[in-house]
Amino acid sequence: MPTCSFLYGDLSEEVYMQPPPGLSIDSNKVCRLRRALYGLKQAPQAWFAKFSSTIFRLGYTASPYDVALFLRRTDKGTILLLLYVDDMIITGDDLSGIQELKDFLSQQFEMKDLGHLSYFLGLEITRSSYGLNITQAKYASDLLSRAGLTDSKTVDTLVELNAHLTASGRKPLSNPSLYRQLVGSLVYLTVTRLDISYAVHQVSQYLSAPRLTHYAAVLRILRYLKGTLFHGLFYSAQSPLVLRAFSDADWAEDPTDRRSTTGYCFLLGSSLISWRSKKQTFVARSSTEAEYRALADTTSELLWLRWLLTDLGVSTSSATLLYCDNQSAIHIAHNDVFHERTKHIEIDFHFIRYHLVHDALKLFSVSSKDQLADIFTKSHPKRRLRDLFDNLKLVSHPP
Repeated sequence: MPTCSFLYGDLSEEVYMQPPPGLSIDSNKVCRLRRALYGLKQAPQAWFAKFSSTIFRLGYTASPYDVALFLRRTDKGTILLLLYVDDMIITGDDLSGIQELKDFLSQQFEMKDLGHLSYFLGLEITRSSYGLNITQAKYASDLLSRAGLTDSKTVDTLVELNAHLTASGRKPLSNPSLYRQLVGSLVYLTVTRLDISYAVHQVSQYLSAPRLTHYAAVLRILRYLKGTLFHGLFYSAQSPLVLRAFSDADWAEDPTDRRSTTGYCFLLGSSLISWRSKKQTFVARSSTEAEYRALADTTSELLWLRWLLTDLGVSTSSATLLYCDNQSAIHIAHNDVFHERTKHIEIDFHFIRYHLVHDALKLFSVSSKDQLADIFTKSHPKRRLRDLFDNLKLVSHPP
């Protein structure tokens, strides 16, 4: 991890600044910057360009599917470096190459080696011979303290069954900024807490004019988190590197605009690696259309993950299995005949069918009971949540 990283950036533009207070200089003169400074809008890009050009000299390349991921393959294995501003993770199976990389970067930048990965951007990582546990317990605990809920009672579910938020209702919040801060923090918590994705998706729709009902929904999410503080994801060391996907959608469940919600998730073996809960752009005219549009969004993510995995050296020669619980949507994807009720979704049809024909994916039907993406489209009773947690490897990992 470099210190004062933005100061390493080289500027390609002419940038001037007023002399800092206390510097004896002619009042008619200004300073021309030769390096980037913190607070300069060019500083982040200048630092990233500097780091990229430096690591390229050691034979690394940037992944075309994630520009902050750098790779190098040697006779001894593969080395990966993932950069987030000035924090980085280095991993791989070429141990001597990893040490060479750390030595090289230490010569170029002032850096601090934090050892084995245990904490990264609010994520707590625990290693064992069985795999990795990733939680955000401290982050969630700090969030509860900020909201004044450390001594509150807990709840077993995130959302009351069949409850729907609307833009109208009880009076507006007197302090909407607190609502926005809490929701923003909850969004980041979904990095490991997939179970709150749907509930956070709901409350995040009312950031412009939150009301007391919306704030009560946020407080319920926080009270749920208090009772599940140490929940997080488990990544098995024995998990096979086989990608599979689940796609789902509700239909017209939002009483305000009747738009549907897309939900999908991807597992690499038994390990969850990607998921989403998002309101659809269009109003679907049927449940089939809602599910079909969800399939199109899932296919986009599927293609990107296949490309990224291939870049990482994971074989994706066989088609990825994509599970959907709507038979009509699957039939449309396989049928090249348009009908009056489906011609308006022709663009999505061509997109999915093209990749079906070219063996990037295979569509399979799954029962609603076994639909793992169901957790991202609606609220569930406690028993159903437990079943989904087990299948998605969301486990409690107290210290």
